[in-house]
Amino acid sequence: MRLRQEVKVLKAKSVASLRSSVAAFNDPDDDGRHTRVLLTLQHAFEMLLKAALVHTQSRQADSVFDRKTGRSIGFEKCVALATERDAIRLRDSEAGALRAIDAMRDDEQHWFNQVSEQILYLQARLAITAFDDILRRVFDESLADHLPVRVLPLSLDPPKTFDTLVDSEYEAIGDLLRPGKRMSHEARGRIRTLLALESYAGEESKVSKNDVDRVQEGVRSGLPIEQVFLKLVMLQSTAGGIGTELVVRMTKKEGAPVRYVSDESIPAAAIREVDLQKKFHIRSKDLADKLGLTPPRCVALRRHTGIDRNEKVAHVFRFGAQRHLRFSDHAVKLLREALSEVDMAVIWASHAPSASGSEICDQPGCSETADSQV
Repeated sequence: MRLRQEVKVLKAKSVASLRSSVAAFNDPDDDGRHTRVLLTLQHAFEMLLKAALVHTQSRQADSVFDRKTGRSIGFEKCVALATERDAIRLRDSEAGALRAIDAMRDDEQHWFNQVSEQILYLQARLAITAFDDILRRVFDESLADHLPVRVLPLSLDPPKTFDTLVDSEYEAIGDLLRPGKRMSHEARGRIRTLLALESYAGEESKVSKNDVDRVQEGVRSGLPIEQVFLKLVMLQSTAGGIGTELVVRMTKKEGAPVRYVSDESIPAAAIREVDLQKKFHIRSKDLADKLGLTPPRCVALRRHTGIDRNEKVAHVFRFGAQRHLRFSDHAVKLLREALSEVDMAVIWASHAPSASGSEICDQPGCSETADSQV
């Protein structure tokens, strides 16, 4: 496969960092070992995603450089773009794994957390599986092409299933928070790690002090894990193969219990604070650009799918009398899937906005309007 020079450099850097992560994982010296594993693992994926994005870009608008600052985009933006782009097809489970690694790396680099050997092993195996999958899909290469056959992450403490692992971590946190134990700093470090793992179930990855405080209070109050880490109990790990062929993936359980809270007096430790402007950051015009449609045709497609009223992927921000509709990265994915299954000519005939321009936002008072260009 013929690669651009930038792609070759980025891919080489990604593989080098992954090899460093594997070496750090197997290092018998424990001092700073977890830090080295997480930092090099996160860097390996950032370089790999940027290599994939540059390799698959079709126009300047797809650049991995921010148009305002001229600097290369960050890790979260790389994950969002790779999830959108069909040529990369980053799966939700892979995006979750990458966000979890980034969240743990962020705490490890800028503050501190406590990552048990079990969780580190699980993250390493999930990461290696995801790295190999991305290499195969985008570059038609295998991770085995870049590592000696003898290389294999080892552990004298065989990994438990994910739900068993989370239960044991939760019990350990409760024990550390017992009165008189004076180990709250380690408990909070473990809480940060479990909050980072929630990235497998959603888009939020960064861990805030308020989230840690809320979980700590929930544990001290004796709440069961289902009420404190609702997203984690919805996940499970699956493994297959042996030796160098071992793959580990994260999946969601079927029929997981969901608890809706409407009474503010009810403890809600499982609810995390989310920066809505960060999650819903795509303007209507930018959404049209990503789909390769004119704004009016994008409006027609949105009306057909009803996506504007899907609170999971669309949100109306209110600033005084003005209202602005914004979308999440997942909205792009859903609309692309819809676009591949419908006849746009039929959609346009049924849902076209007026020629003089129509409200992009169907909410009353929305200030955004569609361009009259068809």
